[in-house]
Parts: sequence; structure tokens; C-alpha cells
Amino acid sequence: MALTGVRERPEVAHRLVLVACLGAGFTTLLDQSVLNVVMPALRGSLGAADAPLQWIMAGYSLTFGLALVPAGRLGDMYGRRTLFAAGLLVFAAGGIVAALSGEAWLVAAARLVQGAGAGVVNPQIIGLFQDLFTGADRVRALAAYAVVGGVAGSVGPPIGGLILHLAGPDPGWRLVLLLNLPFALVTVPLALKLLPRGRPDGRRTHLDLPGLVLLAAATLCLLLPLVGTGGGWWWVWAAAALTVALLRWERRYTARGRTALLLPALTRSRGFVLGTLVAMCYFGATLALNLVLSLFLQDGLGFSPLAAAALTLQGAAGIAASSTASNRLVSRFGRHGVTAALAVAAVSIGAAAVSTAVLPPNGVVLALGISQFVTGAAGGLINAPNQALTLTHAPPGAGGLSAAMLQLSQRLSASVCIAAVTGIFLHTAAGPVPSYRTALTYGTLLCLGLVLLSLLFAVADGAKRQPSPAA
Repeated sequence: MALTGVRERPEVAHRLVLVACLGAGFTTLLDQSVLNVVMPALRGSLGAADAPLQWIMAGYSLTFGLALVPAGRLGDMYGRRTLFAAGLLVFAAGGIVAALSGEAWLVAAARLVQGAGAGVVNPQIIGLFQDLFTGADRVRALAAYAVVGGVAGSVGPPIGGLILHLAGPDPGWRLVLLLNLPFALVTVPLALKLLPRGRPDGRRTHLDLPGLVLLAAATLCLLLPLVGTGGGWWWVWAAAALTVALLRWERRYTARGRTALLLPALTRSRGFVLGTLVAMCYFGATLALNLVLSLFLQDGLGFSPLAAAALTLQGAAGIAASSTASNRLVSRFGRHGVTAALAVAAVSIGAAAVSTAVLPPNGVVLALGISQFVTGAAGGLINAPNQALTLTHAPPGAGGLSAAMLQLSQRLSASVCIAAVTGIFLHTAAGPVPSYRTALTYGTLLCLGLVLLSLLFAVADGAKRQPSPAA
């Protein structure tokens, strides 16, 4: 795919594209960061049961992930500008529907639409980084994106908490869900003006829709028992059968000379597979942990949304503080730097679990605040470096697809992890002897197990020396 676009010198044009990408990233990540704050208010206003509440939280990541690969493939083939703008508009429209909804299930459906819109935008952002930047410049672009995520995570919860404080639970949660609208309205025209146009290369595009359907069905079979559908192990066996069917289909699809959903060049790459497993476990764990922490603070300790946001703000502040050093970390230590940061995150989350179980309420709040900052600072040294290291294994011409596969894995993992961890939290907190402290301890321990798995995969990857993206 050839790129044509603004007439400025290449380095200036690239910086302008980076601005547009960061604007879109801020828009989608702001929406994600404020959701945790509004969940108790939304639940009380709409009388939401656990199942729709879990779908509101987990469904966004599901459709986000499923949209990534076809959107990344189309972006690789036909250009990213139109998809970028259209995805943002769909994302904003879903937010409007969610804010105006009178039923929890309608909010959940609107969040599915929003997730799809965000899933169209995201591979265009990462794909543009792959197309326009190399080496250290690519790591800097990814680090800037991580900083924007930290900033969005920082300002989202306090803004959301302030709106709820001033407007009340309802319409406060509705106004919070509309926060993305002005940012989207600014970013769309900016993208249409600044992003390069793609010149179609004439090749036929194969989206492997059967493979995508099989993957979606397998993921749904894992999610359904976690959101109270019932069926238990039958759903797990169904997911396993669908996974086998997916693998067989992918082999047949590749044998026909088409580009499969599971690109063989990626699935055969040890570095890409292990880096993706690192991202899956860590991403799912941190999203789930932040959500149950917000529920614990508001429902368990009686914090106001603003006070809960102030505590969870420590994690976002830690990310923003450390992300700027991620480029130097990768350049100097490569995968071993990510491994060390994961070890720090595991210790911090483990300490939070112990503190929640044994300390008095004031001590729990202090310990959770410290753990949030330390875990966030470690995350700033994990996310962008791991992404950059993993994407060095992307074959030429498949930057968008490779990034989409990485993000797809993260988002599907997030859907399952959020549903599982919040399910455990809500079930324990609403048991015969309700205990929010026990519920948070169980949820935190499950997240710790995921981070330890991520650490294990990083150690395995580090055992084989890899080139630094900055090299």
C-alpha cells in the first residue's frame, strides 16, 4: 500500500499524523477510564443485575478485539484514513446511545457498538506507527501513545467523579458516557486532513470471515458461563471444539494461498507468540483489577466516585511518570527490562492482596494507593516496550495485521478476565455473608496469577536473545 498525504516535509508530516493518532487514542482511552467510576451509579440508576453489568464491562473488549483483524487487513490494503474516521464516528454514536439508554441491556448493546468502533480505529493507529516509523522512532511513538493512555487514565476518573458529584448519579453517569463526543468531533476532521491516503495496490482482499466467526464463537463460549448463563463445563468443551475447528480451518485457508486470520508467519514466530501471551495476561489482569478496585471502594468502603477516582488516579499517574523512560529501557535491556518490570508489578499486586486481607480499613486504603502507583509505574515500562519488541517479528507489509493480532489477543483476554474477576467479586460480595474485603482479595489474587503467568512467558522469551527495536 502506497501512502500519499500532506505536503509538508516527511518528518513534519509524520509528527502531524502522530498528533491525530494520539488524539484518537485519548478519545477511546478516556472513555475506558471513566467507565469504572460510573458503574455503581449506573447499576443503581437502572437496577442492573450482575449479568448485564458484566456484559457492559466485558462486551466492549470483545467487539473491540473482533473488529481489529478485519480492520487491520483493510487498512493494510486500502489505507487507514477513512477507516480511522469512520471508526471514531461509530464509537461516538455508540456512546450517545449508551448515555440515552433506559435499560441496562441497551447500555450493554451500545457498548458492543462502541467496542467495534474503537476496534476499527486502533489498528490504524498502530499500523501508521509501523508504516511511518522505524527503530527508536517507532518506540518513541508507542511510548507517546502509552503516555497519552496514562494521561487519559489520569484525567478520566477525576472528571467522571466530579461530574457524578455535581450532577448526581443520574444524569451524572449519562453525562460521563458522553465525554468522548467532543474529543471525537475534534479528532475526526483532524484525521481527514492530516492522515495519509492509501493507494490501493489492486490485490484481492481476503478477510477470513469464517475464521473470525469461529474465534468469536469460541470466545463467547468462554464468556457465557462467567456471566451467569449456566452450562458450566459444557461451554468450555464447546470452546475447545470450536478452537480445534478454527485451527483446522486456518490450515485449509492457508493451503488455498489466502491470508488466514492466524497468519502462519506470526504463529510460527516464538518471539511474537510469547510477546502476545505476555500482553494477554498482563492486559487482562490490570483492566480487571482496576474495575473491581473501583467497585470495592464505592460499594465496599462507601467512597464517593470522586474519592474513589482520586485513589485509582495513582495508577494512571505511575504509568504517565514511567512511560517516558520506556524507550531507554528497551534500548538498553530489551526483553529483560520488561521481565524486571513484570516482577515489580507482581510483587506490588501480591502486597495489595495481603494488605486487603489483614490491614484495617485505613491501612487498606493507604496500601492500595501505594500499590496502584507502583503497579502503574511498572505498567508504563511493560506495555509499550513489550508491544515494540513483539512487533519486531511482524513480516513486511503486514504491520496493521500484526498489530491487530496482538491487540485482538489482548482484548479477548480482557473480556474473559473482566467477566471472571468481576463475577468472582460480585458473587462473593453478594453472598450469604457479604464481604467486599474478601471479594477484593479473591479478585486480586486471580489477577496476580495472571501477572505471574505473564512473567513466566517473558522469562521464556528472554531466554532467547532478541534484537532491540532501537537497534
